Amino acid sequence: MLNGFFGYIIGGAVIGILARLFKPGADPMGWIMTILLGIAGAAIAGYLYAGHGIWTWAVAILASIALLFVFEMIRKKR
Repeated sequence: MLNGFFGYIIGGAVIGILARLFKPGADPMGWIMTILLGIAGAAIAGYLYAGHGIWTWAVAILASIALLFVFEMIRKKR
């Protein structure tokens, strides 16, 4: 159980960091938001694409990039 929990955190961090690297522009957010963004992107990818391997990671990164755009739009409204 503990391995799964830390796996989600580490995987979320990797996916979040890669999404922030691939998305153009500055994204001022901390590590916790980056990890949460990656975990949310992975959850969306798991829902949309039930495959395994590199394609799941690609869909997770794309979902995280889309979430970055949504996060940016919400932040600009404030």
